[in-house]
Amino acid sequence: MTKTVSADFADILFTLCEEVATPRAQTVFMMVKYAEWDQLVSLRVDPQHYNSASELWKDTIVTELLRKCEDLPTSFDREAVAMDNFRIAESQCFRSNRRLERLLFPCEYTHTAADALARSVFERAKRIVGECLGPFPYSLLDGKFGPGATFGDKGGRSTVPDKMSSEPTMTPSSWTSISSWSSTAWARACAVEGRSPKSVRGNRFVTVPKDCTKFRGIAVEPSINVFYQLAVGKLIRSRLRRLGINLSEGQDIHRRLACEASTEGHLCTLDLSNASDTICRNLVEFLLPPDWYTVVGDLRSPATLFDGHFVHLEKFSSMGNGFTFELETLIFYSLVTACCELRVEDPFVSVFGDDIICPTECSKDVIAFLKLSGFEINPRKSFTDGLFRESCGGDFFDGVPVRGHYLKELPCEPADLISLANGLRRSAGDRFPWIYRAWRRILDRLPVLIRRCRGPEALGDLVIHDDELRWNYRRRSSIRYIRVWRPASSRVVSWLHFKPDVVLAAALYGLASGDSFRILPGGTQRTHLRRLGVTPRDSVLGYKLGWVPYS
Repeated sequence: MTKTVSADFADILFTLCEEVATPRAQTVFMMVKYAEWDQLVSLRVDPQHYNSASELWKDTIVTELLRKCEDLPTSFDREAVAMDNFRIAESQCFRSNRRLERLLFPCEYTHTAADALARSVFERAKRIVGECLGPFPYSLLDGKFGPGATFGDKGGRSTVPDKMSSEPTMTPSSWTSISSWSSTAWARACAVEGRSPKSVRGNRFVTVPKDCTKFRGIAVEPSINVFYQLAVGKLIRSRLRRLGINLSEGQDIHRRLACEASTEGHLCTLDLSNASDTICRNLVEFLLPPDWYTVVGDLRSPATLFDGHFVHLEKFSSMGNGFTFELETLIFYSLVTACCELRVEDPFVSVFGDDIICPTECSKDVIAFLKLSGFEINPRKSFTDGLFRESCGGDFFDGVPVRGHYLKELPCEPADLISLANGLRRSAGDRFPWIYRAWRRILDRLPVLIRRCRGPEALGDLVIHDDELRWNYRRRSSIRYIRVWRPASSRVVSWLHFKPDVVLAAALYGLASGDSFRILPGGTQRTHLRRLGVTPRDSVLGYKLGWVPYS
C-alpha cells in the first residue's frame, strides 16, 4: 500500500540534500520536489567511480535513503516482478539440471578435458560437504516451530498454538522421514479433535515486500514439512562449525572481513542474484551424502502452487523452506573452496548465505565456476578490485564505512522519526556535522517530551541517540534510569481461545505462558495479574514515555 509523502518529510529530504550539496544531491532534490519517485529509486551509486570515502558516502546517503521504502508512491507492478522472477529462476534451474546431468552423472556422454577438470572440482566440493555433515543423526531430528505462516496458517494466525489448532499439512513424500510426528504432543492434540494431516502437493507462492520497485517471492511450506525442515536447518548449522562457519556471528564476521579487504585488497566480496531460487535439484543430489539427501529430498516441496496451479519445481528449495539458508551456505562454501584450491593451497573462504568472501586472485575462477553450477553473479554487489567491498550490510571504502540509511516505511509517528534520526546519525558517524540540520529537522517534528528522550545507542530506537552530556536520566540506588519512548501495549491472544490439548502441547513444546495468575482463598477463583496468552508478530499497539535502567 502506497502513501503520500508528507510536506514535513519532504522538508527533511530537502534539508538533507542541501547539506550534502553534491551534484547527485541536487538531482535527488529536484526529483523529490517534482515527485519523480520512479526515477529516484532507479538511481544507483557505483563505488568504482569514486576516489574518496566522503564523496561516496554523501551521494549514497541521499540516493539510497528511499530505495527500499515499501510504501513510496511508485508506479511499479511489484507483484508482477516477483512472479516474473519465479519463472526466470525456474527456467534457469531447468537449464542447470540438464547441463549438470551430463556433467555430474556421466554414462554414455563424451566429455572434454575442461569437463573433466570441472567434474574434479565438483568431486572435491562433494568431499567437503560429506566431511562436514557426516552420517545423518536421525535421533536428533526433533521438530521446531518458526514464527512464519504455513500452507494452512495465514496472516496473523501463525503463532505456535494457532498452528497446533489448524489442520496440519504435509507432502506425501515427507512421511517416510518424519513418521515420528505421530508421537508428538502436537499430533495427540490433533487426534483429540479428530484432525488428521492433510496431504498437499507442495508449498504455495507468496510475495513479501523487498523495496519500492519489486516484491520478493517466497514459498510457504506445509506445516509438518517446515516443522522438520527447521530441525534439519539446525543440524546443518551445527555441522557448519566444523568448517569454521558460525552463522550466529556470520554477519559481524563478514562486515569485519569486508572492512579489512577494502584496505588490503586480498579478498573479494561476491553476491549472487536469486541465489536460493537457482539451486537446482541435480546439484544438491550430487553434493549431499545419500542419507542426508534422502531426508532433505523427502522434506522439500516438489511443487509450488503458483498463479492458481501447481508447478513442478526445477529448483531444490526456496526461501521459506526451513533449511534453505543453511544448505545454501554449505553448498556455496564447498563450491568456492574447491574452486579456489585449484590456485591457492588452503584458501581462506567465508560464506553467509549467498554472501561470499574468497581470495581476490581466485575471483575469476570462482565466478566462472559458479556460472557453470547454475548461478548468476550480481555485478552491482560484487567487488573484486578497487577500494570498495560490501558484505552482509557492511559497505567500506578503504576501511571507512560508507553505508547509507534505508527507510523501510515513510515515517508517520514519533517512533518512526526517532528511528530515522538514529539511522542517519549512525550512518554519518564522524560526518555527523554534514547532516546536523537534517537531523534537527527530524527532531523538530517530535513533541517536546519525546524530543527529550536522549540516550545511548545501546537502547536502540527507544531513545534519540545523542552525546552523553545530553542524556535524559535520573539516578536511583546508583543506577541511571534513561527516559525512553517505548511500546506501551501489545496484542495478546488469550489461551482461552485454544483447546486444552493445544495449550498442553504448546507448554510441552516449551512455549511460555506469557503471564501469571494467583489462586484466591477457596481455590475457586483466579485473579489475573496480567493477561495470559501468546503474543503474535508485529503486535505493538502503542507507545508511552517511561524509564529503563541503563547503568
